Amino acid sequence: MIAFEKFTLENGLKVLVHKDESTPITAVNILYNVGARDEHPDKTGFAHLFEHLMFGGSKNIPVFDEPLERVGGENNAFTNNDITNYYLTIPQQNLETAFWLESDRMNELAFSEKSLEVQRNVVVEEFKQRYLNQPYGDVWLLLRPLAYKKHPYQWSTIGKEISHIENAVMEDVKSFFYRFYRPNNAIMVIAGNVEVEQIKEMSKKWFGTIPAGEQLQRNIPAEPLQTEERMLTVERNVPYDAIYKTYHICKRTEKDYYTFDLISDILSNGKSSRFNNELVKKQKLFSEVNAYLSGDIDNGLFIISGKLNNDITMEVAEQAIDNEIDKLKNNFVEVDELQKVKNKAESLMIFSQMKTNDKAMNLAYFELLGDANMINTEIENYRNVTQENIKSLVTKTFIKSNCSKLYYLAKK
Repeated sequence: MIAFEKFTLENGLKVLVHKDESTPITAVNILYNVGARDEHPDKTGFAHLFEHLMFGGSKNIPVFDEPLERVGGENNAFTNNDITNYYLTIPQQNLETAFWLESDRMNELAFSEKSLEVQRNVVVEEFKQRYLNQPYGDVWLLLRPLAYKKHPYQWSTIGKEISHIENAVMEDVKSFFYRFYRPNNAIMVIAGNVEVEQIKEMSKKWFGTIPAGEQLQRNIPAEPLQTEERMLTVERNVPYDAIYKTYHICKRTEKDYYTFDLISDILSNGKSSRFNNELVKKQKLFSEVNAYLSGDIDNGLFIISGKLNNDITMEVAEQAIDNEIDKLKNNFVEVDELQKVKNKAESLMIFSQMKTNDKAMNLAYFELLGDANMINTEIENYRNVTQENIKSLVTKTFIKSNCSKLYYLAKK
């Protein structure tokens, strides 16, 4: 059981406090409710660009990292299609330094042309290295617009294309910042050997005067039901052919999410999983096959991907994947097999709550989903999944008309 207390400042900043007496380190996690799905279709990659800009100096602090490192702290951040998350750890006695740093960049960035140019170049270089010049790097640049036609999940966090970042101007950047990086669009979690009253005082002192932003009215277009199979074939300079199959599934907050998660584990989590046993070891069709969920706040994807062994045709490989799916449609999963993946999910959850930093991050994310106490009830959701749930969901979801597939061929 992870205990926490919660309060909200007058400017709308939600603050959660988890007292952990076992550690001299305090974790500070600030989650901004902004991701790639909040971008304009003609100006994508901004949320990710901001992840970089937020380290490029704020109004009163030229370099974010230096003061933090001087007092024994370290920090990082990540952006995805739904959220932008900044996290740091610092010795408990130096906690106020973290409040000073984070409040200054929430209040106002440096907004210098030089910083924008530097970070723009960094992101453009990252786009080239990770997505264009790396084997299989452009898979999601191809898969997302194949699977999504209306919803902004149709582009990756890095953006649709390099030009969107190259053409980003200061006016766009400022507008994006003052729209989304406001206290009323953020959740701060403090985890460590701290007192709630102490955190209340520090929060008011450092964050209380930051003006709230406008109340956001999100008008994110819903993805229409997919009614026919979609397919794309590309050739690239890669060592092996690969196949990717995606299926539309529910939101992260829905009950079916836990069933889908266990289905992905049955298929591909570990050496004794069905895909590994049957398709890698026994039939030797693939060097690896994986099944996983995108885990998005809005309706997400169930993804199956595999790298084919030499001389195996795409048709044979895909049929073998479909055969394993059919087994789940036609037969109930054995009780022992289901219990095994439930135990794995439970172990993973317990393990992910051992570090103070991870607890802070999870509390912030679950609060965004609607209730931070989900951190304490998730295990029960997995325990409640039945054989019937799995069979029913597989039958309904893994159908041709709900599938978008990518044949990623190695140039001969």
